[in-house]
Amino acid sequence: MQHAVGAPLPPPHVPGSGPWAHQAQHTGHPGPPPGRPPIPPAPAAPRPAPAPPPRETAGHVQLPPGGPVPLPAPPAEPGTGTATLAVLLIGPAGAGKTTVAKLWAGRRRVPTAHVSLDDVREWVCSGFADPQAGWNDHSEAQYRLARRTCGFAARNFLANGISCILDDAVFPDRPVVGLGGWKRHVGPGLLPVVLLPGLEVVLERNAARSGNRRLSDEEVARIHGRMAGWYGSGLPIIDNSTYDVETTARVLDDVLARSIASPPAW
Repeated sequence: MQHAVGAPLPPPHVPGSGPWAHQAQHTGHPGPPPGRPPIPPAPAAPRPAPAPPPRETAGHVQLPPGGPVPLPAPPAEPGTGTATLAVLLIGPAGAGKTTVAKLWAGRRRVPTAHVSLDDVREWVCSGFADPQAGWNDHSEAQYRLARRTCGFAARNFLANGISCILDDAVFPDRPVVGLGGWKRHVGPGLLPVVLLPGLEVVLERNAARSGNRRLSDEEVARIHGRMAGWYGSGLPIIDNSTYDVETTARVLDDVLARSIASPPAW
């Protein structure tokens, strides 16, 4: 009988025959005698666990977890020196908070990070709740989420030896959400400073802004009026109406040095 293609059928299987038979005859390991069961192979020795990667390997740097930020130690030189500290720069739209905070952070001799609340809030791309389109629970939740995220970032920076300055438009008439919220998110060592130029200056600076960060004159005036409530609060206030950015950053450093030596009650 033949295959359909004309080739004969292979012979029945016989032990010791087949394509591997020739190799088996030269392995030097004869099979067991007839009638005796094969000897099971010896169990393999357990493999040692791989050694951990060296500490120099990227991705294995141990980072201390962030905790509540304590008050910094007083600096031993003028200004904030090499102190590791967390700063909250408060002010209305157009006060120059972001610009001053970025310059102050960049001019320090020690590692310092700048975290802007608006930048973190705008990480939301789809579903961004623009408060200019109407304040609602959705925009309120995104603001609170951004503040909490900034607080986590500040605590992590400080735990790893990097100072942090945050900027936000915190209102004095909302202590639980504003200043109290920042204190909960960051810790009792947070140093708040208010940047509050005159209304005319704020209106002029706001007019130079673009996108959703530019507010109407009416909204700017309303925010500025609410910010006036910081007078008499005990927080340090800088009127930078006649200061350029560099001068404001120097004044901010002097104010922070005094706050470290004698923390404001808030």
